[in-house]
Amino acid sequence: MSTTTLPEVETRPESTDSTDSDEPKVFHYVRKNKIAESAVMGTHVVALCGEVFPVTKSPKPGSPVCPACKEIYEGLRPGPEGD
Repeated sequence: MSTTTLPEVETRPESTDSTDSDEPKVFHYVRKNKIAESAVMGTHVVALCGEVFPVTKSPKPGSPVCPACKEIYEGLRPGPEGD
């Protein structure tokens, strides 16, 4: 098994996997610069875990986060501003 270092990525959680109540089951980490484009244009984004979806909702504090995205995000090196 080999490991690779992911490039520095600015990310923030975005939703997918809707429930019957139209609330997402989990939020995924995606590139910040793709969020607005997806929300306005309806284009799809790719989450750190590989999930592909259009941005339709923003997370609220305490929202559930995709475990795979969270693990990948926590393994990334800090960005230039320590983000």
